[in-house]
Amino acid sequence: IPLCPSGCSFASLKSDLSKAMSQDGASQFQEVIRQELELSVKKELEKILTTAPAQEFEHTKKDLDGFRKLFHRFLQEKGPSVDWGKIQRPPEDSIQPYEKIKARGLPDNISSVLNKLVVVKLNGGLGTSMGCKGPKSLIGVRNENTFLDLTVQQIEHLNKTYNTDVPLVLMNSFNTDEDTKKILQKYNHCRVKIYTFNQSRYPRINKESLLPVAKDVSYSGENTEAWYPPGHGDIYASFYNSGLLDTFIGEGKEYIFVSNIDNLGATVDLYILNHLMNSPNGKRCEFVMEVTNKTRADVKGGTLTQYEGKLRLVEIAQVPKAHVDEFKSVSKFKIFNTNNLWISLAAVKRLQEQNAIDMEIIVNPKTLDGGLNVIQLETAVGAAIKSFENSLGINVPRSRFLPVKTTSDLLLVMSNLYSLNAGSLTMSEKREFPTVPLVKLGSSFTKVQDYLRRFESIPDMLELDHLTVSGDVTFGKNVSLKGTVIIIANHGDRIDIPPGAVLENKIVSGNLRILDH
Repeated sequence: IPLCPSGCSFASLKSDLSKAMSQDGASQFQEVIRQELELSVKKELEKILTTAPAQEFEHTKKDLDGFRKLFHRFLQEKGPSVDWGKIQRPPEDSIQPYEKIKARGLPDNISSVLNKLVVVKLNGGLGTSMGCKGPKSLIGVRNENTFLDLTVQQIEHLNKTYNTDVPLVLMNSFNTDEDTKKILQKYNHCRVKIYTFNQSRYPRINKESLLPVAKDVSYSGENTEAWYPPGHGDIYASFYNSGLLDTFIGEGKEYIFVSNIDNLGATVDLYILNHLMNSPNGKRCEFVMEVTNKTRADVKGGTLTQYEGKLRLVEIAQVPKAHVDEFKSVSKFKIFNTNNLWISLAAVKRLQEQNAIDMEIIVNPKTLDGGLNVIQLETAVGAAIKSFENSLGINVPRSRFLPVKTTSDLLLVMSNLYSLNAGSLTMSEKREFPTVPLVKLGSSFTKVQDYLRRFESIPDMLELDHLTVSGDVTFGKNVSLKGTVIIIANHGDRIDIPPGAVLENKIVSGNLRILDH
């Protein structure tokens, strides 16, 4: 049997052979190919490991061992990871309305309940999608406060108000670790203990040969693009390997609250925490996922389903093509995952030591700057819900999902739609309806620097329903936007919205220049 020369396309081979699995001979052939490929990857990883400096050897070995396990699973899996016929709506009692949780009130000893909590923020992402270098968490979002500033302010406010010791843990990636640690010194006098640990660093693999692109452990020079952080599902292994999991268990902590650092709605909720610690049926939840009702903008979000008797997160990438429209349906799948998660520390330790945390593999194709097609294997933190006992979804208000992914989101959180108090953003009482306006800013606004240059001050948006801006547009001071406003400057034209302008249910197009006299 010709055993896969390095030039052969393993990706297509894997696909072709999967089709032939009904024949024993093909099945055996595929197994030989798979074993040979695993051996080749093992040899490549061993070569890479020999280049690790002594002080990084153990850490690198853990990373590469983790990658090997993930790669092994990737080769074993055949076909879609979910059988659409087995997907059911979750039972009524498995997703509780937040109002019911809140109605239980709070006990007198809420401070002792808070002292059982650790807040973990996912801080592995860069600000590249908004045209910024460095960690996304260091972008200014409100009154020059960064995502990280707001997070620290929230937790300090908790600790001062309830005389508690809730720590903040940042899960960094090798992309964000150095810059984040430099900035942490400014919080030395805050009443928050801050810890960091790093996500794993896995090698990207060539899409054709499925072999690692990296030749050594460095991630500079030609190796700059050879490594990647493998998604936030890596939190379980990395948190365990860092030693922090055992440290917090030793200190009597019981739950972590995990969320994305760019979700400004993900604050510590005392009612949910109390529900975890004082469960009405006496059975402690090991995993709680906050979900919220879908709108048309959220049709691609992962949804909670019942699958083989357990709650399971299903992402759009796992859905067979024939059922994608059904998955997006707001009437059938009404909720989506906010990625605000409450997880038992003891359960993470147990499952990690039993190697029993099962998360679907996300295959993420990328093209490197030089044109090489690679894939990176990732996992998502919420996908582990099916591995935990007594899991629960809580349907929370939309206000707990306020992600800032684009400058369109940034405009909303910088505006008078929200008021800021102790690091937390809440919808202004002056806004007459609870929904957030739909804002679409064109490509001239994509980068934060360009976006800021185009607004002399952030417009009044209290009565805005919908804003679309396209082309070369700038806004003067004290502009007010109401109802539906569409501003389109065609190619080569420019529109300057004059200071003090009030636009209500208007379409603005053409060319309008305002020049200093």
